[in-house]
Amino acid sequence: MSGCTISQDKIDQAISFHGHWCPGLAIGIRASELALRELGKDGDEDIVVVAENDTCAVDGIQYLTGCTMGKGNLLFKDLGKMAFSFYRRSDGKALRLFFTPPAEGSYEEEFYVLQKKSATEGLTQEEKQQMQAIKDRRSDKIMEADLEAIFTVTEPDNPEPRRARILQSVCCDKCGETMMETRSRRLGGKVLCIPCFDAMDSWQ
Repeated sequence: MSGCTISQDKIDQAISFHGHWCPGLAIGIRASELALRELGKDGDEDIVVVAENDTCAVDGIQYLTGCTMGKGNLLFKDLGKMAFSFYRRSDGKALRLFFTPPAEGSYEEEFYVLQKKSATEGLTQEEKQQMQAIKDRRSDKIMEADLEAIFTVTEPDNPEPRRARILQSVCCDKCGETMMETRSRRLGGKVLCIPCFDAMDSWQ
């Protein structure tokens, strides 16, 4: 793992936080490394991350940058892309990282065959070990690569997300549960939560 400048202790802590070692977590660790190198880690909510996927990588970013959904500085945008935008609120500096995997060699096809079999009929113990060995090789390649070789760095197209706000709560006229006012819906003169709105709207 000589290519990565994150300490082994921090890497081990990220693995413990996530629950296992995998290529996705390695991507998150390297993305964090690049972002922290360029933006630093100042203040409780100074750095904001917009993740364009919900993969294992997000846990690595969350652990190493300190950005969390609860603080409102880790946002999920469901685009299915292995990309992450980082914003520094203090001066507006921002960067978007798009991951490009390193060349995988001859075992790439073997991995996808095993992955497909795992999803349909299951793997033998030997095949599980083969698949894990491929994942480990993938992870090692990601950790050893130059950051500029595995990430395309550009400026984000979207502006910096606004800070999280504490908003008024309103009560759903159907189920009686409260929700943020900005998440409420109106139908037939009633204030509804999203699940109740969806249920009623489907019958209209």
